[in-house]
Amino acid sequence: MEKSNASLDETTESDPHRRTVLTGLTATCLSSFVPVAVAQPSAGAPRDAFLVVSRVLTGRPSLEPDQAARLYEALIADDPGFQASVQALAEMIGQRKIEPSELQPTLDAEHSPLAVLPRKIVTAWYTGVVGEGERARCITFETSLMYVVVADRLNPPSYCSGSYGTWVDKPA
Repeated sequence: MEKSNASLDETTESDPHRRTVLTGLTATCLSSFVPVAVAQPSAGAPRDAFLVVSRVLTGRPSLEPDQAARLYEALIADDPGFQASVQALAEMIGQRKIEPSELQPTLDAEHSPLAVLPRKIVTAWYTGVVGEGERARCITFETSLMYVVVADRLNPPSYCSGSYGTWVDKPA
């Protein structure tokens, strides 16, 4: 009887090598049930490129997301090739590490078809207007950057600077 208890104790001792092999086999078996994740391009990649380019051109680290979405949609409606162009411009900025102050002169000097893009984007952000002439549309007014950057001192035109009714008091 004593002999059988001794052999039982030897077999119940944990073998680190055996345990590692069993753990590895179990993990391999279980991982076969996990679906494979395939990298797919993000649906928001063009919009992300627009935000990256906009931050570079405006010099602002953060921009209003709702306003960005409205401007982006309006710019796409105005120019069907805008989406591809803005992605190409974002790639160019990322690859060549062009300083924002040198971007427009570089594009102009190279006679790049992307040269019109920075002007369109900056005009849209600062004035809130997309398009030219009869196709011009006002997308945003009081949140356009030309008013945001001076908001500590000036109000957008047509807004009352004082409390309600201050315009009825006659000047002294």
